[in-house]
Amino acid sequence: MKSLLITFIACMISTVALAKDIVVQKVQGDVSVRHGVTDVWTKVKAGDILRPDDTMKTGKRASAVLVAPSQSNDATATKRITFPSEVMVDMSDVRDLSQEELMLKLTMEKVRSAPSEWKNKEFKIPNAAVLHGEPPATSALNENDIQTGVLQLNGTRVLFDNGFYSTSALRGMDVLRRYPSLADNFEHRFMIAQALEKANLRGEALSEYVGLSLSESVTSNQKEILQTRITQLRKQLGQ
Repeated sequence: MKSLLITFIACMISTVALAKDIVVQKVQGDVSVRHGVTDVWTKVKAGDILRPDDTMKTGKRASAVLVAPSQSNDATATKRITFPSEVMVDMSDVRDLSQEELMLKLTMEKVRSAPSEWKNKEFKIPNAAVLHGEPPATSALNENDIQTGVLQLNGTRVLFDNGFYSTSALRGMDVLRRYPSLADNFEHRFMIAQALEKANLRGEALSEYVGLSLSESVTSNQKEILQTRITQLRKQLGQ
């Protein structure tokens, strides 16, 4: 487990070193950014440069268009991303992850979701929140404010819709862990399972679909959708 943690930290350091700037192309309405884990939000304007440790949020009837480096082999290629109203996104999530990095982060997320008694017996994780790219509990983003969780899940949907499946899955899991009351929403959990599937983690996606199908809040129509995905994945996995 220690070797896993060391590899994870090394991977995060490499990611920061290779991160590129994101440029704000267009802004409409109330759009603001927070740098690092400070509690100060400042207005965003066209031409601003956003870094991986920044968090951006849009207000009601607001929107923003960002231009991010493309993940293609062409170093000059870019990707245009539109952020609608009432979303919150960490710029560190606006990128693709390698399969190895995704697995490491997913393992860390599972550890963080495990009972604290188990974690204390095994090992201590040094400031995992910062490594994952989220603000600590003492941040001005009130962890008890459910609206913050809603904004972050809205941002997770933007990541998913733009093909950032790995980070959308991880961020979705993280938000639902910190805001359990939002976990009953079918669309949120279904999106996470879809993201895992699209990120080629079929086994993890299957587990998510099965877990969701056991929820008492799932309707009969939703169960049919889930059963279709479960059946198809089990065939693909040879189960």
